[in-house]
Amino acid sequence: MIKTIKKVAAIHDLSGFGRSSLTAIIPVLSTMGVQVCPVPTAILSNHTGGFEHFSFVDLTDSLENYIDQWKKLELEFDCIYSGFLGSEKQIKIVEDFIGYFKREDNLVVVDPVMGDNGSLYSTMGPAMIGEMRRLIGMADIITPNFTEAAFLLNRPYPEYIDDDAAKEWAIQLSEMGPGTVVITSVPDHRDNSDTSVIAYDRANGVCWKISCRYIPANYPGTGDTFTSVMIGSLLQGDSLPIALDRGVLFISQCIRASYGFNYPKREGVLLERCLDILKAPAVIGAFETL
Repeated sequence: MIKTIKKVAAIHDLSGFGRSSLTAIIPVLSTMGVQVCPVPTAILSNHTGGFEHFSFVDLTDSLENYIDQWKKLELEFDCIYSGFLGSEKQIKIVEDFIGYFKREDNLVVVDPVMGDNGSLYSTMGPAMIGEMRRLIGMADIITPNFTEAAFLLNRPYPEYIDDDAAKEWAIQLSEMGPGTVVITSVPDHRDNSDTSVIAYDRANGVCWKISCRYIPANYPGTGDTFTSVMIGSLLQGDSLPIALDRGVLFISQCIRASYGFNYPKREGVLLERCLDILKAPAVIGAFETL
């Protein structure tokens, strides 16, 4: 059978309001010509970033039956992409999912969502950190932010970090199993108004850096959007540095397009105004090797 379109199994929560998780992942990857097959881990009325109240339905007890139906259908995926997981049991379910659906020619991406700005999220604890260390060992690519990288490595969370130290962090995370490590939101030691993405490709022994100018606004969901663009780019056949560059450039454009409007930042970037950018040809930007 001829494969007409790439498929991604996206194991994430679904928030009815706010552009994060599946509500960001689905439009981004669909715009890039990739079919998203969601595996919802929880349903929330709205995401938790900046909102005082939300409803939460934990789907842990439904996941195994849901996935069993996919096994009966003998589905195949070009990428398995996991994000926020709410319990140790969900991590075990994702491990089993990867074990069943992983092939030599598909991609496993794990975003070890646990915290930000130096702190764990309220739903996370030491046990989840340990379980997440095991899960990332099954991934081809992981995309922790700087906070999550520190917790995975059991390192103190510094205010800034130099390039050599950031490269060392990425290499040490790769030694836990994943062939490619992408650390986002790395504070740039050279200029406190810059942040960077640091990526290490173990197979080629190369470390990449993409810097971007910091804009003083916090939009939830940008990590999910960045990783989705990276995955879509890789599935389109782009190289890792081009995929990273496209992700950084798209997020920067989304933030700039959103920043001038007076609306609650907790709703996320104005993604709908920017999706067409993803259809444009890839433009080589500012990636460099370390």
